Order: sequence, then structure tokens, then C-alpha cells
Amino acid sequence: MFRLDDRVAIVTGGFRGIGRSLCVTLASQGARVVAVDVLDEDVGHGTVVEAKDAGGQVELLRCDVTNEDAVFEAFEGVKKRLGRLDILVNNAGIARDMLLMRVSAEDIEKTFAVNVTGAIYCAKAAIRPMMRAKSGRIVNLTSVVAELGNPGQVVYGASKAGLIGLTKTLAREYASRGVTVNAVGPGYIDTDMTRNLPEEAKDFMLAQVPLGRIGQPQDVANAVLFLCSDEASYITGQVLRVNGGMYV
Repeated sequence: MFRLDDRVAIVTGGFRGIGRSLCVTLASQGARVVAVDVLDEDVGHGTVVEAKDAGGQVELLRCDVTNEDAVFEAFEGVKKRLGRLDILVNNAGIARDMLLMRVSAEDIEKTFAVNVTGAIYCAKAAIRPMMRAKSGRIVNLTSVVAELGNPGQVVYGASKAGLIGLTKTLAREYASRGVTVNAVGPGYIDTDMTRNLPEEAKDFMLAQVPLGRIGQPQDVANAVLFLCSDEASYITGQVLRVNGGMYV
């Protein structure tokens, strides 16, 4: 169940954090995974090792998702080298947290360039081979902040809300071609970013989670795996919320 044997998957932002768990989980279920990231490949070494330990295969590919030409070149290279492209997980993202009065034009432009424009470029590069195959899975990583809101995350929240609109529109555009497009909305997840929060901020966030625990990257990866699988073939245009009940 939820096997991805012989599928080729691209996961952006795959060198660390939630992206690493996504790559390892998809690879462990038989997918040939290409982890795409702007970071140095040394950062992604752990992804390769963990995937191998799980019985899977991940290769690393450096690429800036905000550069359209670089994205198309990278995706075309994957298609030529591996023969197909079945799955795209748009996970690359950044957060510049501050109140509206402190937000600069550069903060807005950079956040939307990575979180929204980058996802659009990647979807555009992936959709043609998926259309030809009359099959494909695109999963966009949004956030509970997109639907719940959070003071100090106005730009991040707006960008992640944009991914929900992208998801629903692409789902309608390509359903007739056998391509499903869904989103996963993580809540309070144990990552490097959340570990660095002040203790009072952690306590406040945890108090908003009815299940009473912080989520793990694996919780997110399990949801993405399901949406990439044949078992989710009749699901498209949806947001699967992985937030312990923060937003219901």
C-alpha cells in the first residue's frame, strides 16, 4: 500500500528539514527521488544516507527555484536521465517573520519568489511530461498559517495562502490529463526553525494544538506519500491539514 515503485519524484527544498523526510519516505517506498535545493550538496548528504539506510535511492541536484531557466534545465535533465517524471513536491520555502510595519519590499519579493513563483516554475516544468504520460502527482507544501493566520507572519502567510490558490487552479486545469494537484498544510512541526524559537513561543504554540504534541517531519511526509500514491487517485484540489487540530 502506498508503494511508488519505478516512479520518479522531484522534491524541492529536499536537503534538510521536512524536505529530507519527504525524500527519504518517498524513496523508501520505491520512488527514484531527486532532491533539489539551492544549498551546498554537503548539506544534503544526510538525505542520501538516510534514504540508503531505508532501502531507497536519492540523488542531489542544486538548483535555484526562483530562476526559471535553471528550473527548466534541471527538470529536463531529470526527465532525460531517468526517462520520466511522475511526482513533484513543491517544498522549497523561506520565512521572514516580522510585523507588517517592519516588512520591506525586499522581504516581500524574496518570500514570494521562493514560496510562490518558484512553485509555479517547478509546476510548469513538470506538467508537460505528466500530461504526455496522462498521469502525475503535484503536492504543494502550504502551512496552517495560510488558513489560521499568525501575528508576525504576514508575508509568509500570504505566500502560503497563494499556494492554496495555485493548488486548486492547477487541479482544475489538469484533472482531464490524469494529473492530481493537492496541498499539505503542516502545523507546529519539530524542525530547526521551530527549535530556535523562545520557550514562551513554543509553549504558546503547543497550547493551540488539541492533540497536545508537536508534530514530526514524518507526520508531514506520511501525508505527502499518501497523496502521491495510487490510493489517492480520486483526490485533487484539496488541502490535507497535518496540524494536530490547530485548524479544523
